[in-house]
Amino acid sequence: MNRAHDTRSFGWHPQPPTSRGFADAIRHPVVSFCYLSLSLYLSFSSSIFCVYVLHLYRFQTEESRTHPITQAIPENSAIDANEVKSIEVTTKNCGKLHVHVQGDIENLEKKAVFLTIHDIGNNHSSFQDFVDHPCMSEIKQRSVFIHVDVPGQHDNADDLPNDFNYPTIQQIGEDLAQVLDHLKINIVVGFGEGAGANILVRFALAHPSRILGLVLIHLIATGVGMMEYFKDRFLNWKLSSVGMDQSAEQYLVYHKFGAHLEMVDNKETLISEYTEKLKKQINPRNLKKYVQSYMNRKDISSMIANNLKNVDILLVTGSKAAYATEVEKEYQKMGKEKTSILKINDVADLMQEAPEKLAQSLLLFVKGLGFLTSITLPGVERQRTFSGGDHKMLGAVGRRRTLSMEEYDLPRPRRTSLTANK
Repeated sequence: MNRAHDTRSFGWHPQPPTSRGFADAIRHPVVSFCYLSLSLYLSFSSSIFCVYVLHLYRFQTEESRTHPITQAIPENSAIDANEVKSIEVTTKNCGKLHVHVQGDIENLEKKAVFLTIHDIGNNHSSFQDFVDHPCMSEIKQRSVFIHVDVPGQHDNADDLPNDFNYPTIQQIGEDLAQVLDHLKINIVVGFGEGAGANILVRFALAHPSRILGLVLIHLIATGVGMMEYFKDRFLNWKLSSVGMDQSAEQYLVYHKFGAHLEMVDNKETLISEYTEKLKKQINPRNLKKYVQSYMNRKDISSMIANNLKNVDILLVTGSKAAYATEVEKEYQKMGKEKTSILKINDVADLMQEAPEKLAQSLLLFVKGLGFLTSITLPGVERQRTFSGGDHKMLGAVGRRRTLSMEEYDLPRPRRTSLTANK
């Protein structure tokens, strides 16, 4: 038998393959079947892989829309801390409240949450400006501030409707719980000034389980005295008849800066900035209603002593403030175990004239509640390097629940009334 004939019958050639040889081989039924099967397998596998990749991409895209991936945000994230989101929250007695959330409310773990209420003649911007001060930068990065405008006091507000029943300060305090419910926040540190401090006390009395502590600037918990009554009646008459005239401005300046403003170095700047804000941002007719509500307040000083004895409270005042004496009298009525008082010398408006001292006392108070324990005091490199004067500020610390390593090195004096120099 011819061997050459035999090899050709199996389609096999001993010489090196050529393009013609491959073409001849692929015509063989077995080789052709194997080649076709391999091609189909590779094609099918590629299709399956592409479908899988597209499906995975689509799933991740939809998942990121409905359930955003929560990433660990650095504690010093300036974007979240500086962001202010303004919303409206409908409440039972106050109607729509303008609420301004400063900070990342979606990441509350280990953060302190503050609820701020402003005084008459102001709105949320007084607290927002204080939080934006450089001395508050470390606290701001690790906290969330909820600033609430009392009805009709937001920037450039229109006149409230004639049929709008302006709420009492008791009703305003009670409605604050609805703001927290809307934001899904359970517990806060109250931070208020003047009339706002009074409102926060009423909130704490109505909802004690939702308050962790209170920082109250120039709190007046008693009813209206005779002199205050006539002064505010005069202010209301001015606001009703002529709007924000010079007399009304003078009274509000006195209410904010006290009677010793002449002794302040930058008094012209303070007065001009404040009165300009009154003219441009605060609606005088709406302000009148807030003043009236505050003037109709009832004495709650005994309720504080009896019902808030388990709440950490820091009373703050300035020696030149119009109501410094009243704040000190209020402190004498309160239980000393959970209450501290800080009196800063030579100032009246604490947030503008002594922001560093206020920030220090605020931080120490919140550390006593178990928050922000890793932050050193604003303006101080390490806590253990305090000067003698600043060392007295430790008296403002409440009952400590957690301590940082640095805090273990600090002496822990008993609560007391203390005075800090500016």
